[in-house]
Amino acid sequence: ISLGLTVLTFLFTMTQVPIDTVALKLFTGIEKFEIMAIPFFILAGNFLTHGGVAKRMINFATAMVGHWHGGLGLAGVIACALFAAVSGSSPATVVAIGSVILPAMVAQGFPKRFGAGVITTSGALGILIPPSIVMVMYAVATSGMVVTGPNGEPVSSASVGELFMAGVVPGLMLAGFLAFTTWNRARKFGYPRLPRASLRERWTAFREAAWGLMLIVVVIGGIYAGVFTPTEAAAMSAVYAFVISVFVYKDLTLRDVPRVLLSSANMSAMLLYIITNAVLFSFLMAHEGIPQALGEWMVDAGLSWWMFLIIVNILLLAAGNFMEPSSIVLILAPILFPIAMKLGIDPVHFGIIMVV
Repeated sequence: ISLGLTVLTFLFTMTQVPIDTVALKLFTGIEKFEIMAIPFFILAGNFLTHGGVAKRMINFATAMVGHWHGGLGLAGVIACALFAAVSGSSPATVVAIGSVILPAMVAQGFPKRFGAGVITTSGALGILIPPSIVMVMYAVATSGMVVTGPNGEPVSSASVGELFMAGVVPGLMLAGFLAFTTWNRARKFGYPRLPRASLRERWTAFREAAWGLMLIVVVIGGIYAGVFTPTEAAAMSAVYAFVISVFVYKDLTLRDVPRVLLSSANMSAMLLYIITNAVLFSFLMAHEGIPQALGEWMVDAGLSWWMFLIIVNILLLAAGNFMEPSSIVLILAPILFPIAMKLGIDPVHFGIIMVV
């Protein structure tokens, strides 16, 4: 609301933009096929959160690494990475995994702060390991922009599929760093370990989690193989999550489904409202020529691409203290994207940096 009011006040008092243009922009801003992926990924995440998938992923991760230093913490990191690969949402990942593993860690004798730290940082993998709602936001925010490269050639924005592909390796690297840090601190402070699981226990845990893990193959495999677009993959994941939660694991009854649908609609409406106002904001920026002016100023000032990326990181770090990731990407991507392209930065690379 604050974003929308700021933009409308400026448009109506300081520019000559007609009111019907504003109304049209509000409508066409969310009339994009890619945006359809967001409600579907939210719905899939909600089905998985309530449908016992998270619990089985935790059991599988615990069976594999529970006997290492800080076993439950490590299992938390791995379970978050696995759940991130099916839900697309960081809050959903934190809620689903944290609600089960945090009380277990505290009961085992881990410090509460350590447990909270592990789950919240690992939960953030949801934003990076595809499918990711914020990557869809970035693609939407930069799509259709006419930008020029360092030599004046036109540069097109990154597609959702390209971003999903590019997020896999950084996502796994980040998961690896988090797991190493967790293991290292657990070894240093002597945090508890679990008894080693037998091969049979591991196989059983894997077999139980297999239905949930299959969703990774369905979504990512389907997009990479070109079977369906990211939006279609999102719809597939919602249907698949519904089927395994209600009919396979049976942790969710048909009576619970309307509640899940309603909470997903609630969350989607909130995000779509933010998107609409952010689209209006980027329209205002483009109308006033602010990104172009900033880009020219930075190029004239002799800023190299790595200096620009460091500035972007600091800017996003500051914005992250008081804003939600989707809004940050939607507001700042249209401003920063043309500058990055002018400095010769790859659109996919820049997208992943913004998402991180």
